[in-house]
Amino acid sequence: MANTLWVLGSVNADHMLQVPYFPKPGETLAGDHYQLTGGGKGANQAVAAARLKGHVVFVACVGDDAVGHQFCHDFQMDGIDTNRVTAIKDVPTGTALILVNSQGENCIALHPGANSELTPSLIMPWLTELETVHTLLMQLETPIETVTLAAKSAQKQGVNVILNPAPAQPLSDELLAAVDIITPNETEASLLTGVMVNDIDSAKMAADVLHKKGISKVLITMGKAGVLFSHAGEQHYYPGFDVKAVDTTAAGDTFNGALAVALTEGLSMAEAIYLAQAAAAISVTRLGAQSAIPERAEVEQYCKQQKA
Repeated sequence: MANTLWVLGSVNADHMLQVPYFPKPGETLAGDHYQLTGGGKGANQAVAAARLKGHVVFVACVGDDAVGHQFCHDFQMDGIDTNRVTAIKDVPTGTALILVNSQGENCIALHPGANSELTPSLIMPWLTELETVHTLLMQLETPIETVTLAAKSAQKQGVNVILNPAPAQPLSDELLAAVDIITPNETEASLLTGVMVNDIDSAKMAADVLHKKGISKVLITMGKAGVLFSHAGEQHYYPGFDVKAVDTTAAGDTFNGALAVALTEGLSMAEAIYLAQAAAAISVTRLGAQSAIPERAEVEQYCKQQKA
């Protein structure tokens, strides 16, 4: 289908605990809310895209365990094509331990598990299918060799490549040159460019560095401060929505999934960013990752209320 979106990325079991503040080394701290939910940046973005009514094919690995099989079932219930999700024997599904403080900020520790098995050799037989795909959306919780191979293959076949460079890490010019749209937050943009991003002006400087590495379109997300979009010598700032954050875990992934769907539908970048910001704003008012991601109708209603 011409509007098909491939999401290549990670799957994690998220163990989330609310705490009054982040503990110091050696400190034991009691939390007041715990939940186990589906997570992983790849899975979160696939779910966000599916709930925004995208036609999503998910490329990922889970463990051949109870939680991995449950997650696949949950993906299917969201309308995601899971034929390219592989269950790996004798390897656990990825795990994330998440603490959320009273300000809605989070800190996360990861064990990759089956995510490490999403290797270039595993995806190689499927790469010819990219010729029927509109957009490829990826992140950095799976092997970087696989991300690079998929990006270069997609580029050769005329597929729009979106990279959310998270978690933050240095990236090769080879990979960056195969990316059409990059969506770092302030921390990720700072690491990739050497420019400390803390306001609009520094975000513009960082965007210029990324353009010089061959990336056509740069979106730097700054949480509630908004989004800077830079392309073809023009830079536009989109202010964020004013909401009370309960948990920011799903914000970036919801933004990326919604953005990708909007672009596959042919929306302008300004329209896509607005829709993505609205979806992310709703997500931070709820706890968890996939449990916080809204449906398309809810996002559209929220947009109408904001414009009224």
